[in-house]
Amino acid sequence: MRISAAFLLAAIALPAAAQTVGRSGEAVYREACMACHASGLNKAPKPGDTKDWAPRIREGQAGLTAVAWTGIRQMPAKGGRDDLSLEEFSRAVAWMARQSGGNWQDPDAALLSRIDAAVKKREARAKKPANS
Repeated sequence: MRISAAFLLAAIALPAAAQTVGRSGEAVYREACMACHASGLNKAPKPGDTKDWAPRIREGQAGLTAVAWTGIRQMPAKGGRDDLSLEEFSRAVAWMARQSGGNWQDPDAALLSRIDAAVKKREARAKKPANS
């Protein structure tokens, strides 16, 4: 039995491509975010609470995601989950925003680039001494 080179390459590439896709926003929410956001622990905005999410949604997807990724108030950076990629984390934020009245889509490459730039800007600001 002969196996074509194209079939062999596809068989190798498919699992690699599947690994880069990552988890859906809802899956990440259930695995990582739900522990605090479902109950509103430490004032975490609950998905579905349109009033609480409205000002966050107005901040914009890149800005809010960057704030959440770097941590804010009681929320640790990356939601305390260092195993999440920025893309997976961004999907979870978008999923929560959609549940709360936002029209946010899962991030594409361009949006991920804007989120990453906003993250770097926040991190650089955090490293600056207060009196500089």
